[in-house]
Amino acid sequence: MAARFAEQLNAQIGNELAAHNQYLACAIHYDALTMPQTAALFYGQALEEREHAMMMVQYLLDTDAAVEIPAVPAAVSSFEGVVAPVELALEQEKRVTEQVFALVKTAREENDYAAEQFMQWFVKEQVEEVATMGDLLTIVQRNEDRINDIENYVAREQGGEAADPTAPRAAGA
Repeated sequence: MAARFAEQLNAQIGNELAAHNQYLACAIHYDALTMPQTAALFYGQALEEREHAMMMVQYLLDTDAAVEIPAVPAAVSSFEGVVAPVELALEQEKRVTEQVFALVKTAREENDYAAEQFMQWFVKEQVEEVATMGDLLTIVQRNEDRINDIENYVAREQGGEAADPTAPRAAGA
């Protein structure tokens, strides 16, 4: 494995864990507002981000590369209303998408075909994540004062996806 890719992937593990913590903070905010459907969505997103980090850990282990878990910045824990957490989540997903693209670019530049193939699943995943948060932001903005409508949308449209059999294996799974 190219050293530059391994270094960047280790940094991405920290980014994924930071995303986990941020989604957790969003979930807690919605839980405190007694929005159980939206809270559950964000708790699930938090677990998904942790799983992404563990997939990256497993890839590094499988390729005999060193695993270094970086420090993560504190999550934003205080929000006004119901829109701000989703706005933050969408910004976060767009940032993670750019980070994933940078990893693919590095793998290509280093002619690390296995690393590039590994990252393709994350490219597909980020398209889905940005779309999900973009749709949710639209709904939350439209229904800012109608929390039950937000909850009904989340209950109807989110979750229930089966496990992706093409997903990389996660460490500890």
